[in-house]
Amino acid sequence: MAKKIDSASDDRTANNAARHQYRKLTDAEKAAMMEIKDRGAGLIGVICALDGEQNVQPDNVRLNDRNLELARQAAEDAVMRAVRFITG
Repeated sequence: MAKKIDSASDDRTANNAARHQYRKLTDAEKAAMMEIKDRGAGLIGVICALDGEQNVQPDNVRLNDRNLELARQAAEDAVMRAVRFITG
């Protein structure tokens, strides 16, 4: 299993195949990134609960309703893009 690294850690630069270089984030950037991820996880949890799924990992879920699945994917995309803006 691959070593897991906290996304707010400066060590995150060690295990990414897509980006060859990272810059160190400020404490404010780290806090903003964690807030975005926490709020996104909360929204995804609410969306999954609408379909009766409780305490699931978003990457393991396929919701039964197409609109809920699209909402979950859009929430994940929004988090990813906001984090990319912060870390870019």
